[in-house]
Amino acid sequence: MGFITMPKNAFNLTGQTALITGGGTGLGFGMAKCFVAAGAKVIIVGRRKEELEKSRAALGENAFAVVGDVTKLETIPGLVQKAEKLAGPISILVNNAGVHLKKSALETSDAEFANVLQTHVFGAFALSREIGRGMVARKSGSILFTASMTTLFGIPLVVAYSAAKSAYAGMVRTLAVELGSQGVRVNAIAPGWIESDMLNEALNNDPPRKAKIIGRTPMNKFGKAEDIGWAAVYLCSPAAQFVTGVILPVDGGASVGF
Repeated sequence: MGFITMPKNAFNLTGQTALITGGGTGLGFGMAKCFVAAGAKVIIVGRRKEELEKSRAALGENAFAVVGDVTKLETIPGLVQKAEKLAGPISILVNNAGVHLKKSALETSDAEFANVLQTHVFGAFALSREIGRGMVARKSGSILFTASMTTLFGIPLVVAYSAAKSAYAGMVRTLAVELGSQGVRVNAIAPGWIESDMLNEALNNDPPRKAKIIGRTPMNKFGKAEDIGWAAVYLCSPAAQFVTGVILPVDGGASVGF
């Protein structure tokens, strides 16, 4: 039985152009860093121009920034055109933009619920449809959604966010089935608890919650943004050429811990 030689380009994204929504901060920026390191050109999209430009500069010459708001669905075709004019046809789309709402279900208003769905679900779908058409025409592409632990199990006080992230699971499966024969793969990552300024700020004042999270995470620590980034590189690379319709937890075992 001979050894398999790994192709040099198995995890290489040279020649690929990735668009990442919410790419200027947090997990989006972590993914952007890893995509650039893997050789891709990266277009980061966000609403705050100054922050976006600072992140673009930090990413280097293979990064581009486009100011845009995915909740304004009528602007999405123009946003895609602008991005492709800057960096070429988009071969990887990462639907990562999101808003959070921490509120009990019984106190969440219709407007608040709709606002969370508008960003996560409607924005991600409109972008997937718009960019997906180009991918299908080229018979090649990868669409990735940032799902969540709330996609997998019940977490209190985040009913709108949970509904939105659960909708991602349905979109991933349907798009994977519809587009698979046309060369387009569709997957999601479900991050566990990832270290960030926001998480640290929330948990430093809430030791019992911090202990609960660590206690249910078998690896006994928080993840880093790059942990999500390298998983994203894998799912969008030739190494995952037969992987579609998957929701990959990157969570230190939290989703299987007891």
